[in-house]
Amino acid sequence: MAAGPERSPLVAAGLVDAHIHPDKTSWGDRWMTRRPAATLDELIRNNILALSEYGKSVEDRAHALMSHALRNGTLAMRAHVDVGTAVGLAHVEGVRAAAERIGPDLTVQIVCFPQFGLLTDPGALDLMAASLDAGADIVGGIDPLGRDGDVAGHLDAVFGLSARSGRDLDIHLHDGGEEGLAQIREIAARTRATSMQGRVTVSHAFALCDDTLPSLRATLDDVADARLWITTCALGPDPVPDLDLFESHGVQLAAGSDGVRDSWSPYGTGSMVDRAHLLGYRTGAITDADLERCYRIASTEGGRMLGIPDLALDTDATSATRLEFDAPTIAQLVVDRPAPLRVIRHGRVL
Repeated sequence: MAAGPERSPLVAAGLVDAHIHPDKTSWGDRWMTRRPAATLDELIRNNILALSEYGKSVEDRAHALMSHALRNGTLAMRAHVDVGTAVGLAHVEGVRAAAERIGPDLTVQIVCFPQFGLLTDPGALDLMAASLDAGADIVGGIDPLGRDGDVAGHLDAVFGLSARSGRDLDIHLHDGGEEGLAQIREIAARTRATSMQGRVTVSHAFALCDDTLPSLRATLDDVADARLWITTCALGPDPVPDLDLFESHGVQLAAGSDGVRDSWSPYGTGSMVDRAHLLGYRTGAITDADLERCYRIASTEGGRMLGIPDLALDTDATSATRLEFDAPTIAQLVVDRPAPLRVIRHGRVL
């Protein structure tokens, strides 16, 4: 029997990992045995204990993960990298060196992330300022109330550093409940007051995923009005957004991997196709439109968030930046999770 015509590759937009911690990964290193942890403080403690347990340097581990992500179609990532008195600037310098080894095919934005606290870690703010001259691009923050216990003080510090340096801002916010929503509304208010609309991201924003909270919808309107970006990672037991609700309120959403095989979790593959699949699974995506939205959140929406023109647009077979897959449709691609046949950036086949 004669073979049928060969199927043309499916052309898709380049993938963007909008929230990842490459300095923490054990990718390409020996297996890491994780300690139990029930709270954020315990996870952070385990993170500190693990610093002496890696067999390879930050640069080598980050390079291994970034290289793998690039082969799987990730063309840009926002890397949240620990800065604080426990690590100094070493992690920022290591991740920047890894990115430079890979070159321009993978765009890497580094967030100086005060993982161990900001106000509660005296000297961390000075180190964050110094990191912006050592390879970091974006100012980070973490749980102004839950971690630092001072919403106004924490936001004064990070918005102040952002203003002095002219850098964008990306704040981890794990705090839930109405307290979490109140912090998000305060971030939105400060974003408008400083004319930083579109330049501020709230990562995780678990409070926005709780439909039982009375002020949820008003907060979503505030988020949209301030043009805040929200990132989700659809991790294990963590809350996930109601995608229809976010879309109806005009909230901008991108997706990331978060930690990949680090002291926090043994899971993660570095593939944003896998992450789109997980987002679809966690949010009950069934229709083709639902699945296509998950791919968009993991690709062009991330490109818009990071401000990267060639990753913020849909593509076709003539695009200089594109992915090619052996799949009939985007919907089936998200379900089947193949690696790309070809990864093309700026006209070069990688």
